[in-house]
Amino acid sequence: MVSTSTTPPTTEEHPMGQIHLELFATLDLVGQGPGGPEEDPSDGFAFGGWQAPLMDDVAGAQVQASYEGTDALLLGRRTYDIFAAYWPHQSDPFAELFNAVPKYVASRGTPDLSWAGSTQLGADLPAAIREVRERHEVVKVVGSLGLVQTLLGEKLFDELHLWLHPLMLGQGRKVFADGAVPTNLRLLEPPVAAPTGSVLLRYGLVEGTPGTGDMTAG
Repeated sequence: MVSTSTTPPTTEEHPMGQIHLELFATLDLVGQGPGGPEEDPSDGFAFGGWQAPLMDDVAGAQVQASYEGTDALLLGRRTYDIFAAYWPHQSDPFAELFNAVPKYVASRGTPDLSWAGSTQLGADLPAAIREVRERHEVVKVVGSLGLVQTLLGEKLFDELHLWLHPLMLGQGRKVFADGAVPTNLRLLEPPVAAPTGSVLLRYGLVEGTPGTGDMTAG
């Protein structure tokens, strides 16, 4: 029997993906060069690799868990170049993930895209990133402080995972530079403290702008 119904078949709506920012900062909110001395020595930064002595099993497990479900990476040019030179030659679980998923590079230049699965985003960065989010479930932004400023300014992220480390450097580029717009966040889960004193805070973006009040009001 042939159906005469004119009702179109229902289709499951594809949910919009999420963009998660993975941020590592000192107590004075320096985020430059946490991974190693050669990661970002720009502007005479003398503390490259400041995060390494503070890593422990608790922090490592939390970092690894934060990548569950990740199906794309969104990276600035400097971070992409560092990753592309390193991860294709590794064989641990992070390497398996990073080498397998698509990589999207925010750059005005001409990066070497020979790392498998790499694509350079177009000149209209916010529009390009919104398209990337629609294609994936969890897009992870790692490092990439310049790109992070764009995402903060556009409120173009869904979760912000901030590691605060027990030291102050007094120099270096900040995680939250001038230009971030007033933004509300909510704590997604209780903070996690590692034995070294590092603390992980996971926040989700909330609509609206921060409210004000008067602490002296009766």
